Amino acid sequence: MPRTKQELFQLIERLDGPAVIAYWDGGEALSEYKQDTQSYDWHSHARGQFFYVESGLVHMHTKHGSWLLPPHRAGWMPPGEMHKVSINGPLTGWGVFLHPDIAHCLPARPGVIGVNALMRELVHRASSWTWNPELNGRQERVMTVLLDEIRDAPLEPLHLPMPTDRRLLRIAQAVLEQPDDNRSLEDWAAWAGLSARTLSRLFRAETALSFAQWRQQARLTKGLEQLAEGLPVATVADGLGYASTSAFIAMFRRCFGHPPARYFGQRAVA
Repeated sequence: MPRTKQELFQLIERLDGPAVIAYWDGGEALSEYKQDTQSYDWHSHARGQFFYVESGLVHMHTKHGSWLLPPHRAGWMPPGEMHKVSINGPLTGWGVFLHPDIAHCLPARPGVIGVNALMRELVHRASSWTWNPELNGRQERVMTVLLDEIRDAPLEPLHLPMPTDRRLLRIAQAVLEQPDDNRSLEDWAAWAGLSARTLSRLFRAETALSFAQWRQQARLTKGLEQLAEGLPVATVADGLGYASTSAFIAMFRRCFGHPPARYFGQRAVA
């Protein structure tokens, strides 16, 4: 497996190699991903990327919004999709880069998806393949099963869609910068120079969420990021504007199915 970002990128940006390029770091961060915090500005890849985070925290941004990948989550990025990435902590994980000719059967938009043990074993197997321009019959069959598993994987609620209207975007950015700001919809509308009714209508039209739902999702996204960095639950709840720690935990459980401790501690792939 490549040991540096440069070596890996030299392979994944080539379309004359095998249809699948798998990597498996064995728990040791690639040398370019050992720092605590890194950012990569807008870019795209020739191949589609399916990647699982073992440790570290990945925040992806695209024109469709942002996605957060805490440990034990997998992301999908279609080929050619412009994105920027922030990484917190030494990043380890595994995944595959897929040629556009086979990635077309996968989702057209980025997302965070559930992972099962079969996916893990298929990628582990693929990471041992020798570099050859074409896959043999057995490898083709492994690849077909892996694509089926990725295509059928459930989406996880870790997406924060962003509005495009300049007034709504101004409000959204203010909420992200100050998640504990509890101003009402009417107050935000007056601040941005539009009516409450227009704000409500446009927010739902552009994000498929009400303003209240979007603000809740924004707060939970920020909370996930802070929890993954090791901040205490009480500190996170207070910083997000929740009346109490228990109120934050209850909302977290309703959205993600588990309280914070279980969400981060019991979701690794077996």
